[in-house]
Amino acid sequence: MTTTESTETTPTTTETPGQTTSLPESTWNHHHLLDLDDCSRTEIETVLTLADRMREILDRRIPRVPALRGFTVVNLFYEPSTRTRASFELAGKVLGADVISVNSSTSSIQKGESLIDTVRTMRAMRTDAIVIRHAMAGAPYLAAEHTDASIINAGDGAHAHPTQALLDLYTMRRHVGDLSGKKVVMVGDIAHSRVARSDLWGLAAMGAKVVVCGPPTLLPLGLRAQDRPGHAESALPPVSIETNIDVALEGADVVIALRLQSERQEAGLLPSLHEYAANYQVTAERLVRAKPDHLLMHPGPKNEGIEIAGDVASGDRSIIEEQVTNGVAVRMALLYLLSGRVDPSEVVAEART
Repeated sequence: MTTTESTETTPTTTETPGQTTSLPESTWNHHHLLDLDDCSRTEIETVLTLADRMREILDRRIPRVPALRGFTVVNLFYEPSTRTRASFELAGKVLGADVISVNSSTSSIQKGESLIDTVRTMRAMRTDAIVIRHAMAGAPYLAAEHTDASIINAGDGAHAHPTQALLDLYTMRRHVGDLSGKKVVMVGDIAHSRVARSDLWGLAAMGAKVVVCGPPTLLPLGLRAQDRPGHAESALPPVSIETNIDVALEGADVVIALRLQSERQEAGLLPSLHEYAANYQVTAERLVRAKPDHLLMHPGPKNEGIEIAGDVASGDRSIIEEQVTNGVAVRMALLYLLSGRVDPSEVVAEART
């Protein structure tokens, strides 16, 4: 992630569930958002607290402010997307930005135009921010090297999905407050989940205790400390590994079910979807081991009956739909911060007028 030199101070505010806080006295240090691996806790809290203000805007009768008038955002999606793409479109429009969505199937990409040429073309059109989703890991990093527009990673291969991680953190914080010491369990295909990787960095920064659970074939190499080369010892966030879902869920504050992709079975990583569901599906019977007030989350799209049971996906402890709503607020906060044109505190007044 590209950074610019600035200073930051530790925020002096604390938060409780359902209560908004004042903005941390911090400067956002990044021109791009490529992942959360080099975001400090203070920077993440800046995003989450500003997202509270954006929720105030979204809850207005007419949810529109001119905060980003004249700011141009291009959504460049090389992969299908519903939630993320629509969320970024709405986030930009609510703030008054000009939002353009480029469909790779009907653009010059189909004529062989490279990613580098595309981002340079977008910048030549005076684009201020480019939101990129790409099947290849590292594509947003490459784009960031060839444009001075802000690049936002909306998912690159199996590598990272930082805005999903931020909305997950924001949703958790609205319910449980400070995440320090909270037990967060991720169940499913950890190895191929870009959401899981970014969640790990974000949760570690916020002080949560993370447990990942899944079949051994779907757990990435290097998570276990004994499997890491010496130079990587401090390069990965702390995490506990458990292959028994019943043990993993014991005392959980938050449970995140991850989508199981059918191609994992085709690749020989699973005997069958039926066997996976029998051993790792998040069900009501298994969730009794979590805390009574646990939260159930899923980044979507979800396969009910495989990684998550339908009754718990729509049950009392599920906040899956709230994640979608919060995704708009978090992406509004990010666009506002990356615009770099005004002090984030100014949006507070706009939200309340």
